[in-house]
Amino acid sequence: MPQPFPHRHLLGIEGLSAPDILAILDEAEPWAAFNRGARKADGRLAGLTQINAFFENSTRTLFSFEIAGKRLGAQVSNFHPAASSVRKGESLTDTALTLNAMRPDILVIRHEADGAAADVAALMDCPVINAGDGAGEHPTQALLDALTIRRRLGRIDGLKIAICGDVRHSRVAASNMRSLPLLGAELRLVGPPALLPDHPQQPVFTDMAEGISGCDVVMMLRIQHERMGEQLEMEDYHDSYGLTHAKLDKYAPNAIVMHPGPMNRGVEIDGALADDSARSAILDQVELGVAVRMACLDLLTRARRG
Repeated sequence: MPQPFPHRHLLGIEGLSAPDILAILDEAEPWAAFNRGARKADGRLAGLTQINAFFENSTRTLFSFEIAGKRLGAQVSNFHPAASSVRKGESLTDTALTLNAMRPDILVIRHEADGAAADVAALMDCPVINAGDGAGEHPTQALLDALTIRRRLGRIDGLKIAICGDVRHSRVAASNMRSLPLLGAELRLVGPPALLPDHPQQPVFTDMAEGISGCDVVMMLRIQHERMGEQLEMEDYHDSYGLTHAKLDKYAPNAIVMHPGPMNRGVEIDGALADDSARSAILDQVELGVAVRMACLDLLTRARRG
């Protein structure tokens, strides 16, 4: 049995070292090949129970965690707040205590409140994976982004990467701003002033052409209207900050394009560019998300499996 992961939970990129991140990416590599096979069944999590508790809607993250667990042989149960006692006013604490009493072996949680995953982890006897907490972190998205970049470009160290759009409210950006510099990337943040963080540690650009110029990766973000106190004025947003073939070819002709989804086609990215497999790695991100989440489930349950 390989060594257990040196962390009990995966609550964020914060607290992980570069070797921790690289260990997860290396563990995910064989699962990427495994998932291309005709038969996708591995029994190492057989007899273990995985609960996916998603208090926010999700397509990519929820289903990839479910598929990942099932391919590893786990008994996977999805918790649906709309059909639970949450609708009757049950607190997150009581929900967590209830789930813990059912003795799961791993819990995956997404919640609209910053810090919710850490709060729940403090109550659980099993490992917890943060699948997104408010505008806090989304660690497995950052991990799959790193794996996608490494597989498409052969490395991360020394690459110029622009994260563009609603950086301020994006938990994906928050995790990538921690992980990518640890792995040696040069990061840039691009967007209108209202959507950039207040005290960034990376260079910021309000001019998109300048921000993406010469980059190896251009990562686009959706505007997070649901996390804004006020609605952003959207007039001319696509002209100024939407990514098109023309902008990419002129300012970053060798760059790949990424997006964590869901996309607003015609707002932050043109549909034709998103669908261009020669430039776009968006579907690679989705595919590799399953492999990364298989690696995380495997790593975090090794101590329980003995």
